[in-house]
Amino acid sequence: MPLRKFSDLNVIKHEVKSGNILIVKVTPLADKSIPDIKKAVNELCEFVKTVDGDIARLGEERIVITPLGVRIWREKSIAPQEEAPTAA
Repeated sequence: MPLRKFSDLNVIKHEVKSGNILIVKVTPLADKSIPDIKKAVNELCEFVKTVDGDIARLGEERIVITPLGVRIWREKSIAPQEEAPTAA
């Protein structure tokens, strides 16, 4: 789903509340205004917290938003000074 204007946020929120997982292309709004896309993404982050969903970036152009009960897997990186765990 493309994010072209702020009113699209209402559609995105409705879809997430309905239980849908969305991949949102943010470049249409980002091409118009960087401050506007930052404001929109911040609003979506706050919304996702209220519905106990999840949100993550997919590269430079997209974000994925999930509803209640769906979590996005994130690879945990090991700090360079730490040794990787081994099986005993």
